[in-house]
Amino acid sequence: MFDIGAAELLVIIIVAVVVIGPKDLPLAMRVAGRWIGKMRRVSAHFRSGIDTMVREAELEDMEKKWKAQNEEIMRRSAALTTDTEAPVMTGPPVVDAPPVEVPPAEVTPETPPSDHAPKGGADVQG
Repeated sequence: MFDIGAAELLVIIIVAVVVIGPKDLPLAMRVAGRWIGKMRRVSAHFRSGIDTMVREAELEDMEKKWKAQNEEIMRRSAALTTDTEAPVMTGPPVVDAPPVEVPPAEVTPETPPSDHAPKGGADVQG
């Protein structure tokens, strides 16, 4: 923003020490720092507002462009369907195939428990 070199900064510091005095210089620097901080916050807020406005304008332009493209596509689509008079399919194609027979599930009797397996919990000999 400001192009202040080392020589200019040294001159400003010397003038500030002479004019303000070394006793009041820290207070003056603190006040100047606060003002600079406020200016930075205001400029950042202003910049973000401008950026937001630019983004919104770009989005509006893109929406207009997309709407125009969509209308053009719809016009072309309508022209194609009226010219060719093709049937419009609304679902999956129907295929003439014989029905597939599914065999019923086989029911097998339960296998009896073996003699070696414990029944009803652990065997306790007592």
